Amino acid sequence: MQQDSEENATEVKSVTKTLAIIETLQGLDGGRVTEVANELTWPKSTVYNHMETLEQCGYLVKEGDIYNLSLRFMDLGEYVKNRDEVYSLVEPRIEALAERTGERVQFVGEEHGKCVFIRIAMGDNAVSTGSRLGRRRKMLHATASGKSLLAFMPESESEAIIESIDLPKLTPNTITERDELHEHLEEIRDHGCAFNYEEHIKGLRAVAAPVKRQDGTVVGSISVSGPAHRMSGDYFTDELPSTILGVCNEIELDIVYQ
Repeated sequence: MQQDSEENATEVKSVTKTLAIIETLQGLDGGRVTEVANELTWPKSTVYNHMETLEQCGYLVKEGDIYNLSLRFMDLGEYVKNRDEVYSLVEPRIEALAERTGERVQFVGEEHGKCVFIRIAMGDNAVSTGSRLGRRRKMLHATASGKSLLAFMPESESEAIIESIDLPKLTPNTITERDELHEHLEEIRDHGCAFNYEEHIKGLRAVAAPVKRQDGTVVGSISVSGPAHRMSGDYFTDELPSTILGVCNEIELDIVYQ
């Protein structure tokens, strides 16, 4: 939860500490005061006071001396999941696409420079990629969905995100140079689709295209991913992109007329 000095001018440190504790408990899958304090290198008294307050307010549950996130977060998550009506319009479309392709289909948005998994549908042959609803990843440069979002969002926003990340090398195919990424994004704009040639996970390929509102604003990106041996040839470069673009077009019509 590090921020630069300009952003820190408005930071409320008690809120920052509380959120850090919540995220740490999630990462630990629950924990004791000592475990959280050790993870954050904070005094145990500070962690105890924050965790007791969260428990009293209903955001943590305590079993013995172990604290965990409460079901209160499920209610908040369900609200966020359905906050934008577009998300509900996407769901049946990507479920049908997953059934048609047999692969993993994801609807991904961008928030604070990170990919956020908003909807996931699994076909009969879908493989796991470690993603889950709500998970956030700072890897827009290495995924089909991420590159699709970067390519079609306003250039100033895209540039700010690219400048804020290190472009880490995740596989031998990951783009790690900004100039190369800019050229690649231009190709995506021309083509309409983004491709992931094992750039995030070795052996996994994906195709993605953006979903836009009537004013051209990108609301998210739909991707289909699968093993490289299935994602190959004309199916990968022509047939699948055409199918995804068609689904995106259908959703965009739903946005306008429903």
